[in-house]
Amino acid sequence: MIAVAENGVPKPGPTKVWTTLITNTAYLTGLLTLEYSLRKAGSKYPLVALYTDTFPAEGHKALDARGIMKQRVEYLVPSTPKEYTNDPRFYDCWSKLTPFSLVEYERVVQLDSDMLVLQNMDELMELELDAPELNGNGDRVFAASHACVCNPLKKPHYPVDWIQANCAFSSQHENPDAAQEIGAPPTTGLSIPNGGLQVVNPSKGIYDKIVAQLATSATSSYEFADQSLLGDMFHGRWVALPYIYNALKTLRWEGVHDAIWRDNKVKNVHYILSPKPWDEVREGLQKSQDPSHVWWIEMNEERIKDEELLGKKDEF
Repeated sequence: MIAVAENGVPKPGPTKVWTTLITNTAYLTGLLTLEYSLRKAGSKYPLVALYTDTFPAEGHKALDARGIMKQRVEYLVPSTPKEYTNDPRFYDCWSKLTPFSLVEYERVVQLDSDMLVLQNMDELMELELDAPELNGNGDRVFAASHACVCNPLKKPHYPVDWIQANCAFSSQHENPDAAQEIGAPPTTGLSIPNGGLQVVNPSKGIYDKIVAQLATSATSSYEFADQSLLGDMFHGRWVALPYIYNALKTLRWEGVHDAIWRDNKVKNVHYILSPKPWDEVREGLQKSQDPSHVWWIEMNEERIKDEELLGKKDEF
C-alpha cells in the first residue's frame, strides 16, 4: 500500500499489518474497539479494514473519521456452496482467506472483528513461517490457534465428532503452564485451525491453490468454511499457536478449558457465538454474566470517551 506525503511524493506504506474483514456495520463497533485495543496495547503496526462492496457509506465514514486504513477486497464464494442456514456468518468467512493474496505486504495477521487485544502481540509479525516462494508446499504455511471442538452449547447441527475428547486443548489440561507458551501439535485432535487469527506470509502460489480449491466440490463438505478449507488443504503443515493469541471466550467457561485458561496470560480474546458484547450494550444490559464481556465493555467505553474528546461521535 502506498501512502502520499504532504508534498505529494509517494512514500512507502507499512510492510506488516493487522487486517480484519468487514462486510456490513453489524461488526463495526467491534472493529473500532479492536483497533483501539491494538493501539492501547502499544502495537507498532496498523490495522487495515478489508472491506467488500457490501460495506455501506456510513461505515466508510466511521472508518475515515478515525483515520483507520482500509482496502477493498473481493467477496469470495466457492463454486459449490454449502448451506449455512444455522450459521449464516459463515457465508462471509470465505473472504477471510483474502490475506493470502495481499502480496504488497510482507506479513499479514488477520483478526476477527469480535476480538479484543489485552496485551501486545507484535511478536506474531516476526514468527517464522515458510517463505512465499514455497507456494504452500512447506511445513509452516501459516500460523493459527486450534479450533475448540467441544461444542459447549451442544448445538445439534455441529458434527458428531465435535466433542471434548477430540479437542486439541483437552490434551493440554495436564500441563497448563506449557499451554500458555505452546500450542498442541497441529495434528492433535481434529486438526482444525480457528480462522479468527491467521498469521500469513502472503503468497500468490498459496492463494492460487486456495482459489483452485474453492472451485472444487470439496467445499460442499466444509462445515466451518475457511478454517475447514485450511485444515484440509494444509493438514499438519501449519504452526499451532497457544490459545492466548485467540482465546475463545468459551474456553474460560467452567468445564470447557478453564483448566488451562489464565486471565493474566491472555493476549487476545475472541468473542465467538452470540450475544456479542456490543449486543448487550445496545440492549441496555446493566451487567454481563460473562466476565470476559465486561473487559470489552470497559474498553469500548474508554474508546468512546477518548473519541468524544477529539470531537468524533457517531452511532458506532
